[in-house]
Amino acid sequence: MPYDYLLSRPTDPDAVEKVATMARAGRALRTLQGARIGLVGEHPAGFDTCAYDAEQLQQRFGVAVVPTPLVDLLQDAANVAPAAREAYVARVGKHAHNLADLEPTAVRGTAGVYTALRTLIDREQLTGVAVRCWPEFFTELQCAACGAMSLLNDEQCPASCEADINGTVTSLLLQALSDAPAFITDLVSLDADSDSGVLWHCGLAPFQMADPETAILGTVHSNRKLPLLFEFPLKPGRVTIARLHRSITTPGEETYQLVIGGGEMVRAPKSFGGTSGVIRFDQPATAVLDTVMRHGLEHHFSITYGDYRRELGIFAQQVGLPVLALT
Repeated sequence: MPYDYLLSRPTDPDAVEKVATMARAGRALRTLQGARIGLVGEHPAGFDTCAYDAEQLQQRFGVAVVPTPLVDLLQDAANVAPAAREAYVARVGKHAHNLADLEPTAVRGTAGVYTALRTLIDREQLTGVAVRCWPEFFTELQCAACGAMSLLNDEQCPASCEADINGTVTSLLLQALSDAPAFITDLVSLDADSDSGVLWHCGLAPFQMADPETAILGTVHSNRKLPLLFEFPLKPGRVTIARLHRSITTPGEETYQLVIGGGEMVRAPKSFGGTSGVIRFDQPATAVLDTVMRHGLEHHFSITYGDYRRELGIFAQQVGLPVLALT
């Protein structure tokens, strides 16, 4: 059984902080034990980095994956009553004041997606969801699912796109440590000269992560040109980066590793459409890139605000999970 110890005076601030750190790690482990993650559809073809090992998730963390056919969720979203759609529009409209400028039928389509997901979460007692967000929401409902998942993330019900179960589990872990929202991002740019990178996603970030000096805007998907997504730069501050990484140990055998990193999100204009933030890592950007490439890391990383690297290390020790340092 994993354990730790402490030899110190009870009034030593460092001792108190160590106990608090261990308690946060223990709380995160308890959060995962018994967690139920909804899987809506399957990951898109070619996106094998979103694959997961249901048996290991259950045995190692106590996480259960609860599948739901995508066609059922699409039908439920299409059948949502107008009043429920308007309630969603009113809620998100308090954050994004330009919704009237967007195609109204598509905006209300995203509202239907949120309501259908929220109903599924409540009915199945889910702790988070991973959703096949494309192409069917665009082709069948003529709207984006991103804006629905943004509000779920803001409600601290972690929601990942591309049916990324491991991404949702990682976000749930970070959320349990920080008691604040977490969400998945892509590392889309690195600049060796400024030792910085850009973390981005199409528009499912929680409102609480928005830079308060910049307006939140409703927008359209960069590829499909349909609403509803939310566009804003991430607020400045310390962030923790993590990823539950599927690692091939020997041919035909896989295990999980916990990728842990950190950095400082700096105030900067939007780098791309959707949600983006410029981050200065705790290691040179080229070293971060080298770790990503040499270990074949997934394209999704989860982030939350605050520094929880020590807690993640203790969590990994508790469950016997190898750690891979990103920074």
